[in-house]
Amino acid sequence: MKAGFVCLSGAPSVGKSTLVNAFMKEKVSIVSEKPQTTRNRINAILTSDEVQIIFADTPGVHKPFHKLGRYLLKIALSALEGNDLILFVIAANRVGEADKLVAEKLKEIRTPVIGVLNKMDVADTVAVEKARTLFEEVKAIKIFEISAMKDKGVEELLKRIVEMLPESQPYYPNDLLTDKPATFMISEIVREKIFLLTHEELPYSSRVEVEEIEKSDNLTKIYATIFIERASQKAIILGKGGSMIKQIGILARKDIEYLLDTHVFLSMHVKVKSKWTDDERELTEMFRGEIE
Repeated sequence: MKAGFVCLSGAPSVGKSTLVNAFMKEKVSIVSEKPQTTRNRINAILTSDEVQIIFADTPGVHKPFHKLGRYLLKIALSALEGNDLILFVIAANRVGEADKLVAEKLKEIRTPVIGVLNKMDVADTVAVEKARTLFEEVKAIKIFEISAMKDKGVEELLKRIVEMLPESQPYYPNDLLTDKPATFMISEIVREKIFLLTHEELPYSSRVEVEEIEKSDNLTKIYATIFIERASQKAIILGKGGSMIKQIGILARKDIEYLLDTHVFLSMHVKVKSKWTDDERELTEMFRGEIE
């Protein structure tokens, strides 16, 4: 039996969460085209008869512009410690300063690195060459060209990961897909739908808390609060006549019912919490246990 920890590191929006979901063949991490969708370290646990791989999906490494961004960077960097392998993921259609920042951090880590050139279906020749240079700088032992979205090259990458993991007993029960509780997964699903349906700064100013879950034989009632920073954003989340929050609820409930395998009643309320993205006390509580 083999088992080990594999951290996916990279700039925002390079497809780390999409790749984790491709490995798992299940939706464990939320995804969107907007940067900073992932805010927490999420361990996705892939188990078979021969191997257990704990994939750490992390926030994108970036230059922070507010306290929330600084917390996300701390989480991303702390996740680099204690792994058996690191996947350095770069998008094949663009390479920027954030990718170079990741490379600088990985030079300080002794853990073996595999270079993953994602989004090859939309590759840019110049970007690919820049990415290969960064992979050389971090002494990547192998470079894989893949498209996580189209599931191209993922199986070959997974085989190499398995080869590199140590012999070990599994760390988690065989039927566990993630170490995050149901409340976290539900809040992430709702937040994903906010990212999908709203625009500009609103997704980054929102967070979701599950206040209560009531279970019965054939129905689970979930009560959640969406926090935003300004009253004007509350009007957007609600929509005309409640149309936006209704649509968020419809999409979220579908995914939550799949997650919980039961019928779901989802009740959501919107509250204004001014400047929470720069509130040290709020952020400390929000990311409790995420940063050592």
